[in-house]
Amino acid sequence: MQSATLPAALIIAAAAACFQGAAWAADVAANGTSAATTISLPRTCADGRDFISTDCQLTWHGITVYGTIDTGAGWQSHGASWDPRSAVGASYLIQKQNNSPRWSLAPNGLSNSTIGVKGALPIGGDVSGVFAVDAGFDPYSLRLSNGPGSVAANAGVPQNLATAFSDSSRAGQWYNGVGYVGVSSPSYGTLTVFRQNSLTLDAVFDYDPFGGSYAFSPIGFQGITCGGGNTENCRNSTSLKYKVNVGQFHAAALWQFGGYADNNGSNGAYQFQVGGDIRSLGTGVLSVDVIYSFVRDSVSLALAPGSNNANGVPIPPFLPQTLTATISDNEAVMLVAKYTNGPLKLYSGYEHIRYAAPSNPQTAFTTIAGDFVCQGCAGFNNTNINNTAFGMNGLGNKTFQVMWVGGKYAVTENLDVIGAYYHYIQNSFFGTAAGGLAPCSGTEHAQCAGTFDGISAAVDWRFAPKWDLYSGIMFTQVSGGLASGFLQRNNIAPTVGLRFRF
Repeated sequence: MQSATLPAALIIAAAAACFQGAAWAADVAANGTSAATTISLPRTCADGRDFISTDCQLTWHGITVYGTIDTGAGWQSHGASWDPRSAVGASYLIQKQNNSPRWSLAPNGLSNSTIGVKGALPIGGDVSGVFAVDAGFDPYSLRLSNGPGSVAANAGVPQNLATAFSDSSRAGQWYNGVGYVGVSSPSYGTLTVFRQNSLTLDAVFDYDPFGGSYAFSPIGFQGITCGGGNTENCRNSTSLKYKVNVGQFHAAALWQFGGYADNNGSNGAYQFQVGGDIRSLGTGVLSVDVIYSFVRDSVSLALAPGSNNANGVPIPPFLPQTLTATISDNEAVMLVAKYTNGPLKLYSGYEHIRYAAPSNPQTAFTTIAGDFVCQGCAGFNNTNINNTAFGMNGLGNKTFQVMWVGGKYAVTENLDVIGAYYHYIQNSFFGTAAGGLAPCSGTEHAQCAGTFDGISAAVDWRFAPKWDLYSGIMFTQVSGGLASGFLQRNNIAPTVGLRFRF
């Protein structure tokens, strides 16, 4: 699907429709991470002033309109220009195209701007029917978030002139966040179908100190972690998901039963999760989860660059920048933990990802953004498909390790201080068909061993029920094979933002 403009009138009309009458609604998370299991009785908004200044909800007969508007501005020591299509919008993180200092609009810094509808309708006993549908958008351009479309729009543009594009599971759909229906019960769990978050994306929201923030969290910006290897798998358009709580323990499973033709970033996936919330050390609670993921024929969209010198540094004219879909089978295990004690929360996480050759090599398909790509089509439509990036022609399988630690402290009821450190490790899987594997650790090849580091700190002040003002900074750097093809190796990105959630 192609990128579209989000009518501002949608928000206004939805708000106006919900200002009258008392009702009940489900407490479904605004990011669509889980379906409700109980019915709450929120206070509905009486008028526009009530909507802006209080915690009232836009709810009517069990249906609630919800959303987020997150705006900001920032500076990047090595950045790229704002992209109105991309979900991230700005180059908070070091990217291949980042090159020079710049001031920039900074949309969606703490969370993606969204507009959606959710609800829960009693069926009988403690069982309710639940649903949610929402879409992310850029608060400045009002365009629906379209990561793959932002990559495609930069095909053929010299690398040093490219915008802050970034692949994503949000691909310009009117339901680019979630779009599910299901049933939910405190006794039997929640079963939902159609478009929903992966279990690993739910875990990033829960176990990342920054909750998957674009401006302050590398694992929020990139989506490697939440997609079990590739960001397009952070959400699944045709999937079945089940979650259940048993005492202090819980379990979940997800099955993606559709393929590319059903607007998915793979030809199939499944995940399993177990975890629990254990009281420990007096009043503290230790939460832990383990998630296994397998994704078949996973898609990663990027731009194949022009020529590099012997050290892996791009050289003019920085072309052809061919839109390239890399296909792989990905297997991942994620371990996450969180300790909560009063105002203090401590977080940690680790994910081990293995990339292998795809089960079904592709010759042509349509991406989730609606762009047609085909193998060896650089001269036809400037696209290509790479089925041999891992485990073929002398290359080995790629292993990628992601780890993070951090904390959040509530200085007051409405003021949080947050900090985190993120680290990636890539193995060396470079080789040739004639000579086999040839381990390396420099920047000469993207397949050499390499590392990534990110350090973030921020302050979040909730000065009114639906409003918060935040300020923070993220430093990121790449080395070894993870720096190959980059114009610059690091970025410092301070950001200030204002967020309104309803």
